[in-house]
Amino acid sequence: MTMTLAIVGRPNVGKSTLFNRLVGKRLALVDDQPGVTRDLREGPGRLADLRFTVIDTAGLEEANDDSLQGRMRRLTERAVDMADVCLFMIDARTGVTPTDEVFAEILRKRADHVLLAANKGEGSAADAGVLEAFALGLGEPIRLSAEHGEGLNDLYAQLQPLADLFEEKNAQEAPETDVIVDEEDTDETPQPTAAKPLQVAVVGRPNAGKSTLINHIIGEDRLLTGPEAGITRDAISLRTDWDGTPMRIFDTAGMRKRAKVQEKLEKLSVSDGLRAVKFAEVVVVLLDAAIPFEQQDLRIADLAEREGRAVVIAINKWDIEDDKQAKLKELKESFERLLPQLKGAPLVTVSAKTGRGLDRLHGAILRAYDVWNRRVPTAALNRWLTGMLEQHPPPAPQGKRIKLRYMTQAKTRPPGFVVMCSHPDKVPESYNRYLVNGLRLDFDMPGTPIRLFMRGQNDANPYKGRKKPVPSKLRKHTEGRRG
Repeated sequence: MTMTLAIVGRPNVGKSTLFNRLVGKRLALVDDQPGVTRDLREGPGRLADLRFTVIDTAGLEEANDDSLQGRMRRLTERAVDMADVCLFMIDARTGVTPTDEVFAEILRKRADHVLLAANKGEGSAADAGVLEAFALGLGEPIRLSAEHGEGLNDLYAQLQPLADLFEEKNAQEAPETDVIVDEEDTDETPQPTAAKPLQVAVVGRPNAGKSTLINHIIGEDRLLTGPEAGITRDAISLRTDWDGTPMRIFDTAGMRKRAKVQEKLEKLSVSDGLRAVKFAEVVVVLLDAAIPFEQQDLRIADLAEREGRAVVIAINKWDIEDDKQAKLKELKESFERLLPQLKGAPLVTVSAKTGRGLDRLHGAILRAYDVWNRRVPTAALNRWLTGMLEQHPPPAPQGKRIKLRYMTQAKTRPPGFVVMCSHPDKVPESYNRYLVNGLRLDFDMPGTPIRLFMRGQNDANPYKGRKKPVPSKLRKHTEGRRG
């Protein structure tokens, strides 16, 4: 277990910028306005030969009520309690503020190891702020510039002895038993492991209950929740073991209609969520039971299908529905009519607030993942293709019959099939849909995206255009006549 470093401080002092530099990627959203970060974001940090887990936190606010700022502060205080080392950042150009003094006092009481960093320390304009930082009583400040990467050597010098301390401590607490893991797996579907957990993204419109649902799954309040729409901004990934299945679950920002997304920060949040969909294996589209299958819901589900992800539709806030049977029938009819490209995908009703239906959601995710990885033998495919051709032959455009000769599965995740045929450019889309629907039905692949490619096969006469050779006897005879 590696050392955990939590970066804390007032809003807009550069915590997320330093987090991105330590993890080596632009994972956290960064903007000039204060209060961009709201949730706790973890990542594998690296500084020279040091390896540790770094936590980006929300800016500390002087609020203790149930307001959004108060909830953000409690979440940051929780990160302080769970971290081994806290890196308290101030803005060297602004200097020490009364708020910094209050939080320095809190850290002295709550954290075992606190390092002080004066960020934005490039240039002479920061000299006064760095000198003021000594008054906080947290030792000599580390003069940093997270934006330009200055001062990281000093940070390394302060972290190294602490990392050695925690390494010795973990070595003493580690069990001395040897565990042998048998990695052989006879299953065709690759099983999720701790090293390669199942990647699940939860997407939907704002205020659908995504963060509340994930908090209930992992069993702790790791994500900021509340009645306000659009609380989540970053796509936060959390590792958990859900009923014995190792998973990495991505909480994404709510996606509104493109015309309503005007602010730069919201555009960054939405693009971060779209990136999470591309990296996920299973996408859970969370809908509000009161207003399901709105235009934006359909766009989000269609996006997941076009990206080739396994899709599960979850209807949240089911606990407040009165006539559940009638509502469920209406939802199924709407689903089949509005999302025909996901025909057969799991539709699960849940309550993120009470946790009801989460066992069904877990089973639906695993079924969707299994179908997404399904492979069909070539012999079975070609027997099936023969039957489909007898039942409904392809059309004959311009009098030329299209011949479908051979079929094989080229890939999984999602299942992709190649059909060798004549005139692939003349196969109508309706016939492609006929074959795709048949694959879904006959090989039990409901809901998953299926890719079907028509590939041409050269059936032309190889001797066409070549002169027919003249027999030798006839050639002598014609040559004699010419003489």
